[in-house]
Amino acid sequence: MLDPLNPPAHPPNRLICPGVARRLPRLLIGWAVVLMVLLIPVTAAQAFSVESLPDQPPAAHVLDQAEVLSRASRTEIDNQLEILTADRVDARLITVNHLDYGLSLDQLGEQLLGRWSPAGGSDSPSLLLLLIDSQTKATAIVASPKLERQLPLDLLRSTARTTMAAPLRAGDRYRQASLDALSRLTSVLRGSDDPGEPLIDTVTAPVSTVPTMEETRDSNAFTWVVVLLVVGTVVPMLTWWVFSR
Repeated sequence: MLDPLNPPAHPPNRLICPGVARRLPRLLIGWAVVLMVLLIPVTAAQAFSVESLPDQPPAAHVLDQAEVLSRASRTEIDNQLEILTADRVDARLITVNHLDYGLSLDQLGEQLLGRWSPAGGSDSPSLLLLLIDSQTKATAIVASPKLERQLPLDLLRSTARTTMAAPLRAGDRYRQASLDALSRLTSVLRGSDDPGEPLIDTVTAPVSTVPTMEETRDSNAFTWVVVLLVVGTVVPMLTWWVFSR
């Protein structure tokens, strides 16, 4: 027991007050939960690379990694891709949402061609890959060298940059972008003429009725304003002067 008349020279050190000590376990648990919540989005947004896909082409022709297609849309697009197997073309659609740093869609497609190309020689189907990046709305189409005569590089680039990109710019229409591109490429593969790029509606700005600075400067509206101000000031004064006499 401490003697009140003779207190110790130095009071006992209390680094943590009892109230804080009792709340410390709950504070630690709360901070742990906050850290877990902050780390979950980082884990979910891992960068996508060719290693994120299997070594062999999967059974499904649509790989919606970005989850931008409904189940009905995936089924419809998968059926359209399956039709090309009759032309010895293994066509696939791949959507991603976060590419690895420095990796473009074209590079990803070329890497997948080397990874998935069958080793069966000339009798094996040719790969045709349609790729969409949902984060940047970028599009790309790559094909095996065996398809170069039927689907030239200029056609693939035009289809990706116009036929696929237009519906995405118009409102994230991933289903329409995929089907339009497949329709154009299938038509060419079947021997028909290239339907060409889609028609882009040009919006014409309405004619403005507000005069420009040059038109305002060249007009004599300021002169009329001055004249009206003078008339509006002088006439009442003259009227008052005449009738006040």
